[in-house]
Amino acid sequence: MVHRIGIIGLGTVGARFVDQFNLHDDFDLVAAWDPDRDACAAHHDSVTIVNDAASVIALADVVYIAVPPLFHREYVEACVAAGVGVFCEKPLGIDITQSRALVDLVATSGVPAGVNFVFSAAPSAVELAERIKQGAIGDIVRGDLRLHFAEWPRAWHAKAQWLKLRDQGGWIREVVSHFLFVANRVLGPLTLDHAIVTFPDGVDGQLSEIDALARLSAPSGTPLVLIGTGEGVGPDVVDLTIRGTTGSLRLVDWYHLQSSDGGDWQHLLGTDRAELGANAYGGQLAELSKMLSGEPHSIATFAEALAVQELVEQMLN
Repeated sequence: MVHRIGIIGLGTVGARFVDQFNLHDDFDLVAAWDPDRDACAAHHDSVTIVNDAASVIALADVVYIAVPPLFHREYVEACVAAGVGVFCEKPLGIDITQSRALVDLVATSGVPAGVNFVFSAAPSAVELAERIKQGAIGDIVRGDLRLHFAEWPRAWHAKAQWLKLRDQGGWIREVVSHFLFVANRVLGPLTLDHAIVTFPDGVDGQLSEIDALARLSAPSGTPLVLIGTGEGVGPDVVDLTIRGTTGSLRLVDWYHLQSSDGGDWQHLLGTDRAELGANAYGGQLAELSKMLSGEPHSIATFAEALAVQELVEQMLN
């Protein structure tokens, strides 16, 4: 079954999915729109550019909403009103009350709806969860999440400068949220024990966080400890480690999965970063197709996205 999909938002992430949808046999990319004319012009050879968001919704069976979170509610509500499926970027929004209302809306509407957490289908995260379920590392002892960003937003976020602002951006919302999603799935629903988040001085308090310390707990009492920092020369660090009584597993640089039984870390899924990334996107779209066809799937639900958003906003506040 081929699904007619449209895109609202052609920024950093939306633009990436133009190619992904065009490459996937289960999708027919029928329309796209962005309020930025330059963003539209950059893709006029790859997708039909229409005049507004309403035109995208009118032409599609499902719409990928890839705008900043401040505008997610508007377009989710428009899709639901038209009976069109929703594939929304995370977070659902920046207002918890509004996001809870969106969860209720999609639940009662009956339209297929999911959120784009890439770890819902990335082979690295799927294999991590399966190995933990099978007891490959024994009893879970703890989780550790380590992040560092020498530059935020990163260079490839040049067209998404809203990410540097405190109101709806920052790397806790943009990056930490992905790993909280994974941890919620493999450890159980987390609660926030305590957090310290530092924001830079200047620019009228508008800039996003520069460091964060947090401790979260799973229902079993298993802790997840976050240490995140920004600024300073050096490579970025993105590392989620789940430690057990007989071994440990970690996600490194998003798509690498490694294991250790006490010795050096060993790659489990290969070392080709480009191939691993392509497999992650391919897996995501395969699961999205299942969701739209009414089949069992692993795409993140709105309720799962809300649970992550609640943890993130608790940290930031």
